[in-house]
Amino acid sequence: MNVPLLNLSRQYRSIKKDIDKAIKNVLDKQNFILGEDVHKLEEEVAKYCGTKYAVSCASGTDALILALRAVDIKSGDEVITTSYSFVATSEAIHRVGAVPIFCDISEEDYNMDIKKMEKLITKKTKAILPVHLYGQSIDMTSVNGIAKKHKLKVIEDACQAMGAKYKNKMVGNLGDVAAFSFFPTKNLGGFGDGGILTTNDKSIYDTSKLLRTHGMGQQYLHIEHGYNSRLDTLQAAVLRVKLKHLDKWVEQRRSNACFFNKSFENIPVVIPKQMKNCYHTYHQYT
Repeated sequence: MNVPLLNLSRQYRSIKKDIDKAIKNVLDKQNFILGEDVHKLEEEVAKYCGTKYAVSCASGTDALILALRAVDIKSGDEVITTSYSFVATSEAIHRVGAVPIFCDISEEDYNMDIKKMEKLITKKTKAILPVHLYGQSIDMTSVNGIAKKHKLKVIEDACQAMGAKYKNKMVGNLGDVAAFSFFPTKNLGGFGDGGILTTNDKSIYDTSKLLRTHGMGQQYLHIEHGYNSRLDTLQAAVLRVKLKHLDKWVEQRRSNACFFNKSFENIPVVIPKQMKNCYHTYHQYT
């Protein structure tokens, strides 16, 4: 039996009417760059995460780069991050001229080992960039405690964790700034590349908006070297439709995970401790 890892066509068919309507609306208006849907998506994602601000951009990688720039990470600075993540995490650090310092992971959840993190801090360390891997939040109480002690910025790589919570608080609202990806395979995925960052800091918000559009403060007045990193309106329209279904989809994923954990419980495989703490009881599958 061939079970695909992901079936995007099935998801599309379930919301086809709303998706097609949203796309048609953009086509009718012909406003493809920073259109109304982009601004509304930013407002809706900020509300969803519980932050004051959100800034969309061209990819999750760009969201990390913008976040690093917005907290003033510069050439030669050190940023502590995980040794186990997609390459974009360390790539973003490198792209701003900083140096990724890799922290080993915990066997419990495959996130950064908090016990080893503080030992990596030097005079050059300016930030900690934890990754909420596989939708599992790292222990942000400890991360923020270490950051506060050493006066470091905290940048959440939440690209795999839209909809995850830590102590009843949404990821993306746990550090100074957070980055999300809208790559099609994510649980909130577009029909192409896309990303967004969230923050409660007005300065980070303003800087990120400036950088994503060639550093342009006002039309054709460029006050910073920035990027061409805008989320197009078609993607925003699609994502706005999908965002309404996100919680339901996340719950279905958790339900599926519980089913497989129950099915494999007598097979000698290693299941991370956090993954065993399912939200559902097993009786519904027996």
